[in-house]
Amino acid sequence: MAERLSELLKQRSVLHADETPVPQLDPRKGKTKRAYLRAYRSNNLEAGAPIVVFEFQASRSGTHVQDFLADWRGHLMVDDYGGYKHLFKQGITELACLAHARRKFFDLHAANQHPIAEEALQRIAELYRLESEAAGYSIEERQRWRAEHAKPARKAVSCRAPLITV
Repeated sequence: MAERLSELLKQRSVLHADETPVPQLDPRKGKTKRAYLRAYRSNNLEAGAPIVVFEFQASRSGTHVQDFLADWRGHLMVDDYGGYKHLFKQGITELACLAHARRKFFDLHAANQHPIAEEALQRIAELYRLESEAAGYSIEERQRWRAEHAKPARKAVSCRAPLITV
């Protein structure tokens, strides 16, 4: 069943991938070590039932993703983990995750109340609001909605504080 779900998943043109560390028992040492559970899922905007495939690996190595997606071509939504980078040199199109980008602004604002981070969070919140209004639209309708409502902001950010990284 897992093989068939993987086949059906790879028929989709847009996929999401992410991994999370999980403990794995190492019986020889009597303790746990770090392993990874990677999830691949279909995009909820494409037709068809949603599909999620989980893959357990002993390491985070990008070779596991390369093996899983070896013959697949399409658009892949991921975080900025370097293990995916090789795929983008082989014809897969990278889609950046706004939630991961937002997290950096959130951390900066939480640590320093930085005004640029606050402005970024407000603008991202507005994009999220617009996206929620477009829920249920087809891909084409959503593209038209974004073109009409999610235009670049003309407001300039004014800040006297230096940019602080966390």
